[in-house]
Amino acid sequence: MSQDIEKIKQKRKEWEEKVLKPALDRFWLKESPTKFYTPADVEGFDFLTDVGFPGEYPFTANTYPTSPYIPAPRRGLPGASGLVRAATYSGYGTAEDTRDYYMEMQKRGQKRGPNLAFDLPTQCGYDSDNPLVRGEIGKTGVAVDTLRDFEVIYEPFQGDLELDNIASNFTINGPCNIIVSMYFALAEKRGIPLDKLRATPQNDILKEFIARGTYIFPPRHSMRMFRDSLVFFAKHCPHVNITSVGGYHIRGAGATREQDLAFSMAILIAYLQEGVKTGLDVDSFAPRFSVNAFGGSMEFFKEIAFQRAARRMWAKILREKFGAKNERSMLLRQPAGAHMGYENCTVQRPLNNLTRSVVGAIASTLSGGLPIPMPPYDEPLGLGWSLEASQLSEDAFKILYYEANLNEVIDPLAGSYYVEHLTDEIEEAAWKELDKIEAMGGAVAAIESGYMQREIAKSAYERQRRIESGEDLVVGVNCFVGENELEVQTTRLVPHPYDPTKRERAEDRQIRNLTEVKKNRDNRAVAQLLKELKGKAEKEADNLIPHFIECAKAYVSEQEMCDVLREAFGEYQPATI
Repeated sequence: MSQDIEKIKQKRKEWEEKVLKPALDRFWLKESPTKFYTPADVEGFDFLTDVGFPGEYPFTANTYPTSPYIPAPRRGLPGASGLVRAATYSGYGTAEDTRDYYMEMQKRGQKRGPNLAFDLPTQCGYDSDNPLVRGEIGKTGVAVDTLRDFEVIYEPFQGDLELDNIASNFTINGPCNIIVSMYFALAEKRGIPLDKLRATPQNDILKEFIARGTYIFPPRHSMRMFRDSLVFFAKHCPHVNITSVGGYHIRGAGATREQDLAFSMAILIAYLQEGVKTGLDVDSFAPRFSVNAFGGSMEFFKEIAFQRAARRMWAKILREKFGAKNERSMLLRQPAGAHMGYENCTVQRPLNNLTRSVVGAIASTLSGGLPIPMPPYDEPLGLGWSLEASQLSEDAFKILYYEANLNEVIDPLAGSYYVEHLTDEIEEAAWKELDKIEAMGGAVAAIESGYMQREIAKSAYERQRRIESGEDLVVGVNCFVGENELEVQTTRLVPHPYDPTKRERAEDRQIRNLTEVKKNRDNRAVAQLLKELKGKAEKEADNLIPHFIECAKAYVSEQEMCDVLREAFGEYQPATI
């Protein structure tokens, strides 16, 4: 084999001199704008070691051995027997507004549970009546202050859509345990055991410190909250995922592809270590770690290779670092594969975003996922997607799935010299960065020192510089913007699912609702529960979730609980970068 490689290297030199160079000279080029890869670029490649079969270690080819999705053209989208999933990310205004939205979606045939987006005050642990958050109520998602809001939101989910028949997702991090406890309290009020619930909270607080910013407590106290949820879910909620890590937020904040992978893995390692430190066997909880998504871009082949590298890297971490025995622990569970990266949508000529999302959907399929063209083209135009944009995305999915038959083969680029080279290159760079973070003491230490934040800020600056200088081209933004370019639009056929009038009035209505709740609840009981919460919060060994559930049942508000924790834990002050 080594002799063959040497022959290829020698032959390449001859080709470059006798064939490539004359072609470059003809077009006055100093170097070729295209590359060509050979076996010499993947020296030592071993199929069984480096790729393997789908659903087997190291899972480079795919997480699962086959796709469970069964074509169902008369139903629209393919389904998978036995899988229970939440619906599309959604929620706005008051609890009533979001309830009405789900009722309308059910009339249109949607039979899945809610995938809740929360407004920024809720994400940051503030009640809607706090003057500090005026103007933000119900803007980026639904406002949730007390159990009363959960009761209203879930009114459409009864009977065949009762809590034990659906899955729910909660995109929440800082106050995650409080929000999930409201859901648990709702279940208990409806007589549904916690071990029957299916849910996925995002519960990825470390990412908030370096990307989105909806943190509340310092990192180490935040990890205490993560530990509480891990232990409680592992013991009482076998169908509730523990975390859904969001590397795409890290990339969206400006991280490079390699930083996205390394930082995400460092964060996942920190979460795994929290479970192991409690004495739990890693195989008892790691199978319920998931990844919402890594970042994406328009660099088609690199994003496919990224996904392959991520699966292999995660499997190695679980087997080699944590000694996992169960291969289910080594599965990198994601709802999709590669994608275009939401931050790459443009306000300018927004219909072009459909083309971008279709490119991402094809990359998703070739990297192990379904051909999901996300997001709909009007993603950058405001909260929520129009039904017209959603229809175009769904139709693109159906065309790729039913007409192009993209899901007939798994990992079709396996063995490609270029893709295997890229996969190795991305993984190697991520390991190098991950080793640096581990040498600092891990993700928490790297956050406390400001290292991750600084590195992302530098990468974000560099990315923006390349766009503004024209080094990176974005169609309709910094190129192809002449007067003869057309601004193509679609016709609005139905009202936007998020009623703009309701959104405008949401703040006043939500404050009135909260005022009514605080007036009618047993405020003596509330005061006692908050006093007890302070005592428990000050005891590191106490798991706070059972008490959060009791607080929720008494209609203690989110901020009232968070304020007690702010007093006990302190609030995070970002490192100066």
